[in-house]
Amino acid sequence: MHDGESVGIVGENALGKTTFVKMLAGSVTPDSGRVPEDVLVSYKPQYISPDSDVTVRERFASVTDIHAQSFKTRIQNPFDLESLYARSLDSLSGGELQRVGIALCLARDADLYLLDEPSAFLDVNRRVVLADRIHQFSKRTNRPVLVVDHDLFVIDRVADRLIVFEGEPSQSGYANSPQSMRDGMNAFLSALGITFRRDERTGRPRVNKPGSQLDRKQKSSGEYYYWD
Repeated sequence: MHDGESVGIVGENALGKTTFVKMLAGSVTPDSGRVPEDVLVSYKPQYISPDSDVTVRERFASVTDIHAQSFKTRIQNPFDLESLYARSLDSLSGGELQRVGIALCLARDADLYLLDEPSAFLDVNRRVVLADRIHQFSKRTNRPVLVVDHDLFVIDRVADRLIVFEGEPSQSGYANSPQSMRDGMNAFLSALGITFRRDERTGRPRVNKPGSQLDRKQKSSGEYYYWD
């Protein structure tokens, strides 16, 4: 991985994507290999639950200087936190808690940031903003970010490259090396046997009807994920 790079992680369910990032975060011990001790990792887990009744402001103040201009520019303003500051963590909705969890992860000083399912509980418009903010954060801080998500539109907007997991669900999983978005998406979607087009109006990925003319055309050309 490179500085300032966002890498998406995709694959079928139960292939080990979450286990992989947990190992990088240090919450799961690998059978072999290790993350170097001098690498600081910040991790947002797949499932978030409020661990206290402290306010959002107090929670952020415990991990960073919330008055610093860099925090306001990179975290507070992009993730629209000021409106939540006076709220307690246990009063937040699922989407609000997700937003706070992502922002907390990115607010910590780290060498590598890990985000597992950051789009969960967020509506479509918020997912678009979220993906763009994460990508911008990586570029502005020159730090690498790993993002696991099942929403291909989020992955499409956030990732510079892809790690594709293959294997037998609940049996064994294999993580390929990071590869280009085009090669990664083609490998992932060809394994699923589905093709995507890009909606002409919204620009968002849409699944082609199996057996349709466009589906057959893209499969015959090896382009499972349509790119302009």
